[in-house]
Amino acid sequence: MPQPVPVPHGLPVDRDAGPFDPPGAITRLREARPVSPMLFPDGHEGWLVTGYAAVRQLMADTRFSSRQDLGVLHVPYETPGMPVATEPSPQVPGLFISMDPPDHTRLRRMLTGAFTVKRMKQLEERVVEVVERQLDELARLTPPVDLVKEFALPVPSLVICELLGVPYADRAGFQGDSATFLERDVTLEEKMAAYGSLTSYLAELVTRKRAAPDDDLLSDVARNADVTVEELTGIAFLLLLAGHETTANMLALGTFALLEHPGQLAAVRADAALLPDAVEELTRYLSIADVFYRYATEDVELGGETITAGSTVVVSLLAANRDPERFEDPDRLDVRRKARGHLAFGHGVHQCLGQQLARVEMRVGFEALLRRFPDLALAVPAGEVRLKSDMNIYGVHELPVTWSDAREVSA
Repeated sequence: MPQPVPVPHGLPVDRDAGPFDPPGAITRLREARPVSPMLFPDGHEGWLVTGYAAVRQLMADTRFSSRQDLGVLHVPYETPGMPVATEPSPQVPGLFISMDPPDHTRLRRMLTGAFTVKRMKQLEERVVEVVERQLDELARLTPPVDLVKEFALPVPSLVICELLGVPYADRAGFQGDSATFLERDVTLEEKMAAYGSLTSYLAELVTRKRAAPDDDLLSDVARNADVTVEELTGIAFLLLLAGHETTANMLALGTFALLEHPGQLAAVRADAALLPDAVEELTRYLSIADVFYRYATEDVELGGETITAGSTVVVSLLAANRDPERFEDPDRLDVRRKARGHLAFGHGVHQCLGQQLARVEMRVGFEALLRRFPDLALAVPAGEVRLKSDMNIYGVHELPVTWSDAREVSA
C-alpha cells in the first residue's frame, strides 16, 4: 500500500463553494479519507478529522486531550507574528475548555446548574424583553442599518452580562478585546495585549465580587473558597467570550442564510412552530465554531487510522455536520430537518455549557426579528457581505439590511 500523502500547507480555509459551505478541499478530503494525514505550517505531521462518526468518537475519547501543557499543539494556519511552537503552552487557570478530567470536571460542575434547560426556560422571559427592546431601537432607525451592530451583537452581550454580572456599560472594551483575540491575522503581541487587557479587567471584577457578592453567576462561583481569583478570571474570560461571540455570529449569519434561502425563510415566517427545528438546522448548517484541537496522549485507532501518541489532531465540526453518511442531502438548508445529533455544540465532556441559552436566544431572536420586520432584506448584494474568514468564530463583520420604513413595524 502506498504511503499516505499529508495535506499540503495545513488546513484548507478557502470557502470557494459559497459563504455557508465548507471549503471545497475539506469536503473532498472527507469523501476520500475522513481521518487524513495533515502537514502543519511548521512541518509537523498530524491529522485532520472530518467525518461525522470519527469526530464524534474522538470528542468522546479522553485519550485525546484538550490540555495545552502536555505537548505542542501545532497551529494549522499561517499566522503573521506567530512563532513556531517548540514547547507546550502553560495551563491557564480556570480555562476549563483546555483541561481534562478531573480538573475540568471540578470547575465545570460549579457552573452546570446555572445552564440547565429549566434555568434557561426561566430566563427566556428576560431574553424576550431584551430582544423586543433592541428591535424597538432598530425600528426607530432609518435603513439601511448594520444588523450586527444594532441587533445580533447587543442581544447576547446584554444577556450574558446580566447572567454573569458584568457591567454592560463596559461592552466596548470587552467586545473589542474579544474580537482582536479571535482574529487570526494579528500579531502575537496584539493578541496577547487584547487577552491581557480583558483578563486584567475581569480579574478586578471577580475580586470585587469575591469581596461583595451580588446576585449573579460569577458571584455564585466566587463564594466557593476552593476557587482562586486566577481560576475565577479564567472562567469569566471563557464564559464572556463564548457567551456573546458565538450567538451574535449565529444571529447575523443565520439571518443572512435565511435571506439567501427565501423558501426556507417563508416557511419559518408561515409557521413559528418550525423555529426549534430551524434553530437546530441553522446551527448544524453553519457550524460557526468549526475548528478544534486535540492532542493524542497514546496511540489510538480512529477511522481505520492509527493516531500516534504526541500527534496534534485538528477536528472540523463543519465538515462533520455536512457528512452525507449522517445527514441526507447535508449541503441543503432545510428548516424542517430533524437535525438533533449535530455536533455544532461539540460532544463529550466539552460539549458547550451554554447551548441551551444559545437555543433560547436564537429562537426568540429569529422569531421576533422576522415577525416585526416582515420585508427585511439585504441592503447590498450578497457577494458584498464581509465574511469573518479571518476569525476563529465564523460569521459576518457587518450585515447591511433594509426594510420598508413606510410600513409600521410594531411589537
